[in-house]
Amino acid sequence: MAVPPDVVKRAEELRAQIVHHNTRYYELDSPEISDADYDQLVRSLQHLEAEYPELAEASPLQRVGGAAAAAFSPVTHRVPMMSLDNAMSGEELHAWSERVERGLAGAGAAFVCELKIDGLAISLRYERGELVQAATRGDGKVGEDVTANVSTIAVIPARLTGPSVPEVLEVRGEVYMSLASFEALNARVAAGTEIEDRKPRKELFVNPRNAAAGSLRQKDSRITARRELSFWSYQLGEVVGGPQFSRHSETLEFIGSLGFPVNPEMRVVVGLDEAEAFCRHWQEHRHDLGYDIDGAVVKVDDLAQRELLGFTAKAPRWAIAYKFPPEERNTVLRDIQVSIGRTGRATPFAVLEPVFVGGSTVAMATLHNEDQVRLKDVRPGDTVVVRKAGDVIPEVVGPVLGLRPKDSEPWVFPSTCPCPIGSTLVRAEGEADTRCVEPSCPFQRDQRIIYFASRGAMDIEGLGERTVQQLSDAGLVADPGDLFGITVEQLLDLEGFARVSAEKLVASIDASRSRPLPRLLTALGIKHLGPAAAEALAQAFGTLDAIMAASEADLATTEGVGEVIAASIHRWFSDADHRAIIEKLRSSGVDFGRVEVSRLPQVLTGRAVVVTGTLERYSRDEAEAAIKARGGKSPGSVSAKTFALVVGEAPSAGKVTKAQEVGIPVLDEAGFIHLLEHGELP
Repeated sequence: MAVPPDVVKRAEELRAQIVHHNTRYYELDSPEISDADYDQLVRSLQHLEAEYPELAEASPLQRVGGAAAAAFSPVTHRVPMMSLDNAMSGEELHAWSERVERGLAGAGAAFVCELKIDGLAISLRYERGELVQAATRGDGKVGEDVTANVSTIAVIPARLTGPSVPEVLEVRGEVYMSLASFEALNARVAAGTEIEDRKPRKELFVNPRNAAAGSLRQKDSRITARRELSFWSYQLGEVVGGPQFSRHSETLEFIGSLGFPVNPEMRVVVGLDEAEAFCRHWQEHRHDLGYDIDGAVVKVDDLAQRELLGFTAKAPRWAIAYKFPPEERNTVLRDIQVSIGRTGRATPFAVLEPVFVGGSTVAMATLHNEDQVRLKDVRPGDTVVVRKAGDVIPEVVGPVLGLRPKDSEPWVFPSTCPCPIGSTLVRAEGEADTRCVEPSCPFQRDQRIIYFASRGAMDIEGLGERTVQQLSDAGLVADPGDLFGITVEQLLDLEGFARVSAEKLVASIDASRSRPLPRLLTALGIKHLGPAAAEALAQAFGTLDAIMAASEADLATTEGVGEVIAASIHRWFSDADHRAIIEKLRSSGVDFGRVEVSRLPQVLTGRAVVVTGTLERYSRDEAEAAIKARGGKSPGSVSAKTFALVVGEAPSAGKVTKAQEVGIPVLDEAGFIHLLEHGELP
């Protein structure tokens, strides 16, 4: 049956787009679309080729990667460097497993599960123990000679020693840039000290993968060395005169014994259920690592079974890449606007063409401040990279410069507040933030009330942003002190309130009168004063009146407060308008002196105990509260000062690794209970 003309046309369009984006990604290190959008193009062409096989004859899907760049000498791979087929869901992973089982005539298989590092594939060739050549994957058959640059990567051995070193050994792996190195690199770019092509680089790097690829292709290897690249090895290529292996896991052990870094999260599992559990675990914990991953790789462990399964034109049948949902997508930046916070801080944000990323549809994203907008040089009309990782607020990473409209103009930070008053926005000398300095700004007013009612402050359930705006627009509240006079009847006059919801909100406001003093202090929104310092002040002074009466010097002597916070507190309580709010709260019956004093033995005084993973007897908040109730601290990260790390189910691999590196004791739940009771390690 002839292929319909419209299908032929669509296939040609998809081929052209895929070839174009392969060149941008593999050869120019300057992609114009996200990985997820590229995968969608590939899927569309795959579906057409599956329905009309004759379309596959000249398909770019039969090729790997992109051509070698002319700036580097070509290297022909003696053993082709193939790519992997992708699974985008558990169903597709199971479908691959069923194909493997059929290929093995029903025999079972053990799998090796590895993290899919978001970097650049590299082949390292050693002859008689000497590194003689390093090459990129290129199109799978011909890559680029990047030996001089790879030689600057500290973790890659220049020479192999020992009785088991083969005459010829090819080790394959992934060159990547750690998150710490990526942040340091962009900090140098922002400071104007990162030199590239003999001049300071102006554009921030969008992500570690692009930064690593660009760094590896520098003509000056001294630049590559400064970029602090890293490497994980995961495969053998050509081997002459080496030991014989029966399993892939044995080859990884051998590679590691020669001094190559092998990722410690590699696991050998039996059956697909365990493999899928590995994939799901790292999908949830991908941000616990110090480097980016975009999936997991599942491989058949038995090398003889691999021989039976063989290859397609571009990928092995014995391996699959399980791709995680994308956390970066490209979309159009419609506009840049400014929001005003409770302290008057003016924060620019992006209004986006809605895009699904990181598990939700994103239509707005933060741009942080004026300097960040200028540094990233994002403009209305740009195609931009949007990133949303887990619960982190979405942000615009940067523009795709190759798609910028020709009539584009840099965005200019506004000089007036967008509120009805239209007051002047001011940026003080030496500060990064621009602020609205008009105290009566209605935007600041609403944000102060919203913060007062938030979960970490007075925790007034049902008093969200929309309700606060309704209350202020109706003239019912002008500051937090007015909240306690709101009646059910007043709420019934507002849109969306029935008697039940109105009574529930009034009850929630009433219940907040007895919140502990640290929460009340936090809720006031005093600059620099956070929950930890509020807790310390409450313990030291006992009542809000005592804190208000204290001198700046007395406040500063409180542990965890210091001169900056003390000055801010003293200045806040010296303001007549703030004093008026305090008196409203007092007359409304808000408790000014409820301090929760622990009666438990203070066996953990001065000790920091970090909790990671899920415990059976304690939620995360309960575990941290138990530590603090005994005089201890529970920070979010492990350091050399940490006394112990408590590990539950599905812990942070990064925290466990850090604890092992610096010699911090690691406790299970039973050990944690012993620590709480005795203040000593079991």
